[in-house]
Amino acid sequence: MKQPDPTHLEWLGFADFSAALLYEALRFRQSIFVVEQHSAYADLDGLDQRARHLLWRNAGVLGGYLRLVPFETEGRVAIGRVAVAPELRHRGLARRLMAEALTISARDYPRHTVTLSAQTYLAPFYERLGFVMMSAPYDDCGVPHIEMIRRG
Repeated sequence: MKQPDPTHLEWLGFADFSAALLYEALRFRQSIFVVEQHSAYADLDGLDQRARHLLWRNAGVLGGYLRLVPFETEGRVAIGRVAVAPELRHRGLARRLMAEALTISARDYPRHTVTLSAQTYLAPFYERLGFVMMSAPYDDCGVPHIEMIRRG
C-alpha cells in the first residue's frame, strides 16, 4: 500500500492567514533572512498584504516559503522571500517552490514579466530556471544581490 505524501504546498492570500500562521511565516523568514544571514533589513516592507504566499510543509512543519507579488501597472510579478529551512536544503525544495510559483505566474499573470532580486551566489540557480541578470550586483543591507528577469 502506497504511503501518503507527508509534504504539502499551500497558497494563501494575506487575509487567509490566522494570527498564529502569520506569526509562524514571519518568524520563519526572520530566522533565515535576518538571523542566519546577519542582515538587519526591513522584512516587513508593505508588500505582504497584496502578495500570494506559498508555504511548504513536511509533516506539519513549515520548511519552505516564497511570495508572489503582482505589480499590475508595471506588467510584472515578483517572486521573493524564497526560503528553505537549513536542514532541508540541497534536496530540490527551492526548485519545487520556484516551479510552483512560475506555474501560477504563467496561469494568473500570462502577460506579465517575472522578476526577482537574487542573492548573487544564487544567480546560477535562477539562471537554470530561465532568469537572466538585469543589473550589476548591489548591496542590500549587507547581502550582495542582483536583479533578474524571466520572460515567457
